[in-house]
Amino acid sequence: MNPTTRGMASSSGTEWNRLCRMLLLPGVLLLLLALLGDVQCQRIKDNMYARISGAHCFRRLNGTHVTGCSSEYGGSVGVLHLIERKEDIDFLVNKHPSPPYAPILSPALYTRENILRLRDEAAPYISALVLINNVTGMDHFSQEANCPNEYSSLLFSLGRNDDSASDDDQDRCSADRPEKSWNPWGSGLLQEAFPFPIYYVAEAMEAEKLRACYFKFNAHDLENQNGRSLCSIEVKAFMSAAVSSANCIRRSNFYSSVIPTTKFCDPLQGKNVYATLFPRSTQAVTDESGARVRDARERIVVVCTRTDTTTMFDGVGLGAMDSVVPFTVLMAVAHFLAKVLPRSDRAPNVVFMFFNGESYDYIGSQRFVYDLQTGAFPSRSTQTKPISLENIELLIELGTLDNLTELQVYHAAPQPMAIKMVEVLDKVNRAFNFNINTTKPSKQTTNLPPVSANSFLRENASFPAIIITSPVRNRYYHSVYDGARNLNYRYGNHSKQYDFTMLENLGERRDLWRPNSLQMLIRNVSSLIGMSIYELLEGNAYTPEYGANSVLIDEFLYCFLETANCPLFHATLRPGTSISEFAGPPARYISVYSSITSEATLWTYQVLGLLVGQRIENVTKEECLARHLPYQWMAGYAGDGMCLLTTQNTSLALSPAFVNETYDWTSYRYSTWTESTWSEMSARIFLRPSPAHETLTLSIGIVVMVISFLLVFLINSRSDVLFNQGSSSTIPIATQPTQC
Repeated sequence: MNPTTRGMASSSGTEWNRLCRMLLLPGVLLLLLALLGDVQCQRIKDNMYARISGAHCFRRLNGTHVTGCSSEYGGSVGVLHLIERKEDIDFLVNKHPSPPYAPILSPALYTRENILRLRDEAAPYISALVLINNVTGMDHFSQEANCPNEYSSLLFSLGRNDDSASDDDQDRCSADRPEKSWNPWGSGLLQEAFPFPIYYVAEAMEAEKLRACYFKFNAHDLENQNGRSLCSIEVKAFMSAAVSSANCIRRSNFYSSVIPTTKFCDPLQGKNVYATLFPRSTQAVTDESGARVRDARERIVVVCTRTDTTTMFDGVGLGAMDSVVPFTVLMAVAHFLAKVLPRSDRAPNVVFMFFNGESYDYIGSQRFVYDLQTGAFPSRSTQTKPISLENIELLIELGTLDNLTELQVYHAAPQPMAIKMVEVLDKVNRAFNFNINTTKPSKQTTNLPPVSANSFLRENASFPAIIITSPVRNRYYHSVYDGARNLNYRYGNHSKQYDFTMLENLGERRDLWRPNSLQMLIRNVSSLIGMSIYELLEGNAYTPEYGANSVLIDEFLYCFLETANCPLFHATLRPGTSISEFAGPPARYISVYSSITSEATLWTYQVLGLLVGQRIENVTKEECLARHLPYQWMAGYAGDGMCLLTTQNTSLALSPAFVNETYDWTSYRYSTWTESTWSEMSARIFLRPSPAHETLTLSIGIVVMVISFLLVFLINSRSDVLFNQGSSSTIPIATQPTQC
């Protein structure tokens, strides 16, 4: 290589390296700054906000009204303010120096008077409300109405809600006379609409976060709060639905024609679970045209109860006393009758029915009656004949059983079977010394408790229905506090020693439980009702010393009140199938349509199959599975596996109102409840800056922006001077060194 070429190459290489450094170094620096900035921003965000776990109040609608809560579209923000007595509400109503506020209340202050005052008088100054879990001073807590499902009752359908002076009118349920109501402690807040979100904080640590933040920043010098930074909460719970179910369904149908996935609300729906005591015939199900044929000679006795519950808040509330107790009793009765009642051509078959959605104007039972009227029950897939209302000789319903030592029988029309039921209950009670007060005589009235029988009686006021219930005692009806503690339930955990799939000698196992324990009380009631039904159907008294199994009852309560990871649920699965050790009890709120069967429905179905199904001996797993349904292979008590001929099934619990496109939404004939859709639910606290701080921040931002514009203008106008690099090289920068 000659010297000239070498010099040109050296000069070109130097220029090339300088250009690379000029281009790469700023890029690397920008990348590092971006990464560091992202990390720093994440840390700043974490320091700014602290998430608060809890449960949201959400919006539900019926044919004419909207209930529940909703935040603003982007979330509602309010300054935390602790309310420790009623007088603290005056501060929010009259002074409110730094609105909007988010009051913190305990359940003792969560009364209708206080909440409606906050909604009506302090509405412009309230953006959210926080309910913390603190039972101090709490005597009762129920957001349900005094008269649950009032507009779906037999009395309402008969037009008796007037000022006439009949005996039923004098005793009828009335919010004006709570002492005469079915829920004397109800506040009715579940039926109210709120323009702000209500957030329930159950965990003590989360509640302490709120209190600590409030006392550190907000509690002092209340009148001059607007001069400093304040602890605030942001609650996101915007609900898409508005006005009523009728309005929401119309909007959804209109928008779905343009955007198919658009929905503002969904009908409440789920599944009823049922089982027949004996398998039904699959012969001659249809006629020559293929239409299903009802057997007018088939006789049915329906024994039913409800399985669902509800609360004001999403995902919390077990409904222990309001529905788990009668749910448990009916399951134990079904187990008892499956073991002792022989199949007979002269006795009717028994259908055990577990209704879903009864908390919302009897969704499950209304649909059941509708299906009976239209020949749709059971479904065609069962390959059995349909059943109608005319096939049902008697309906026995287990209502709320708040007091397990006292039973009352109700009926709406003269029913000889009701009189006989009371007599049999009393006779069996004395024979087995159950120590249960069976109130005599039965009570004939159209002012019935909130039970599923109303759905049948509204179609036919003389329908043969009797209701077994007890005096009202539940102070936490349809609330977050109706749990195991409300029942004084303690898990006995005796299933390793005793087989819960067998009946129990009533004279044994008294050493396992206290005489007044929940397990013994439910065992006695279940045995009493089961033996009484046996005598009604067979015509003969039940004499053996075997009754309902107290260990089964203990396990059933444990599964539905404590955890789904329980021995009873394991026994209903195939051997080796596991359940998460962290599984909570199944949620029993009816909810909306889902392609996945709800846990409560699934477990009810499985347990009913285990307890009512007939065991098939000398059948292997492969042989059992090859037979398909109704044969099921379950682990059983021992866990080794067994083949069962089962009769359980499900039926749709969706109000007929959503089947009829021309339904009158104001007719009150069927349930019209829907649930709003939402996109996000969250809550977090942060420090809201003072107005002076916000003004300073804004001012600095404006000044920086103005200076930036000036600098950019000056640099741009002098760019020829600032960026002049002198005479350009005659050698192209990109020229590569000449090779030798």
